[in-house]
Formats: sequence, C-alpha cells, structure tokens
Amino acid sequence: MTHVEDELGSQPGCWSRAAAQAASHAPVLPAPGERVAVVGCGTSYFMAQAVAALREDAGRGETDAFAASEFPRHRGYDHVVALTRSGTTTEVLDLLGRLRGATRTTAVTADPATPVMSLADETVVLDYADERSVVQTRFATTALTLLRAHLGLHTEAVVEDGRTALRDPLPEGLVDSAQFTFLGRGWTVGLANEAALKMREAALAWTEAYPAMEYRHGPISVTTSGTATWVLGDAPEGLARQVQDTGGLWIEGALDPLAELVRVQRLAVAVAAARGLDPDRPRHLTRSVVLAP
Repeated sequence: MTHVEDELGSQPGCWSRAAAQAASHAPVLPAPGERVAVVGCGTSYFMAQAVAALREDAGRGETDAFAASEFPRHRGYDHVVALTRSGTTTEVLDLLGRLRGATRTTAVTADPATPVMSLADETVVLDYADERSVVQTRFATTALTLLRAHLGLHTEAVVEDGRTALRDPLPEGLVDSAQFTFLGRGWTVGLANEAALKMREAALAWTEAYPAMEYRHGPISVTTSGTATWVLGDAPEGLARQVQDTGGLWIEGALDPLAELVRVQRLAVAVAAARGLDPDRPRHLTRSVVLAP
C-alpha cells in the first residue's frame, strides 16, 4: 500500500476528530461578521475556495479566497486564515510576514515545528492529519472539515458517507477514461478544482474543472466516448442528458461532496496504478514549495 492510499483511507476518523475539536478552536477562527480572506497554495488554495463559499453562503460575512501569491495588498480584511500543511510554503510565509501587526492571522497547519508557528498570530495544529505522501489528501479535507464544523455545517452523516466512499467500488470503466472533467457549484467548485489536481498529480491524467453551469459554454466540446464528467454536488438540470448524448461517461455523486472527493482520490490512485506510476512520487513535485531568497 502506498502512503497516499493509507492516508486517504484514514479520512473519516480524522474528520470526526476535527469536528470534535472545532469548538475549542473557535476563539482563533473567524467570528461572524468579520471580513475574511482564506489563502493557500495548490490544494490548500482549492480548500480555501470551498471554505470561502461556505462561510459567505452561511451568512457569516464577506469571505474571499486567494492563492497566497495573489493576495490583494490594497484590500482590508479583519482576519486572514492561511491553510498550509507543511508550514514552510514560501508564498504563505511571505504573506503572513507582510500582514503581521496589521491584520489578524490564523494558520491551520499539520506541523508545529515550522516557521508558520511564529509568523501567524494564532495557529491550529492538525498534526494527526499530517502526511508522508507529497500528494495531499487527509490534511486538506480535515482542515476543511474543521472550518465546516466551525460554521455549524458538519454532521456525522458526512463521516458515514466518507466510509461509504472508501468501501464501494468505483464506477465500471472509469479508470480507462482518457480525459476527466470535474464540475461543482458554490463551495464544490473548489472541490472540483482539487479533484482535477489530484488526477494530474498522482496519475498524470488529462483533467479539467469548471463551475457546472460553465460546462456548456465551450468545455463540453471535448466530451466524447472515452471521457468522463463527474459532478461533485447537485448537477444543473439537463446537463446529464447532454453529456450522455456526446457518448461520454456521466457520474453524478450521491454522497456528500467531500466524500465524493475521497472517491476521486481513490480514482487517482487506481489510474496511477493502471499506468505504472507511483502516486507517492509525482513528477516534478515536492511536499512543499520553498523558494530561494
């Protein structure tokens, strides 16, 4: 078993633990009414997109998501939340350094022995969700679960769906697809982006991701026999039939979207295995991007 297989299989337990701790972390997480930015890089940026949409839709206050390198310096925020598994990512550390003393910051990380601990005003350490694999799975979804629980949007049904996602077989023929498109709406747009990234990282697969309503505006043109379109969350009316008419494989998840992401993680490992790749050692990638001064 690869590290990533072991780590993605432990997610339901990590989610339960994070949800149980959410109340104790509430004092360092954004309060209702605050204007908030959530930042990260790579997978953490896509989780930030999901968190921002969830928080704003829940009426907790204006919330934006940015890649750490693209944070708009001219904007004012009450609170910036940084998601960083390693605690060493250069762009995140640089941003926290610039914000220090001017904007309240909280970092959610997996490693308490890293520079982020001294650069952020507050920290939440999810060390039990740390990972050996370069490819992120459980830290990302556990951080999202913590923030989802903080918003009052997590239930144990999500954990049960996660177990189902680990247990049930993947759709027949999916591993053999030549191209994968992931779609989302609202908070699941970030999950769709992350699903596509997992397939690229672990399996070197041709993948794309879009807001579901945008799929008809051009991207559907590449859909054909041998491609797969997977919706995380509710699908727009009529889209399933349009995809099926192209000959493409349509997958509409019945589980909580976070659990559907676990299914995609499993798919990435399965496609990697079918292509003779090691998902623990993705091409040209390292566990953290640390840039030279």
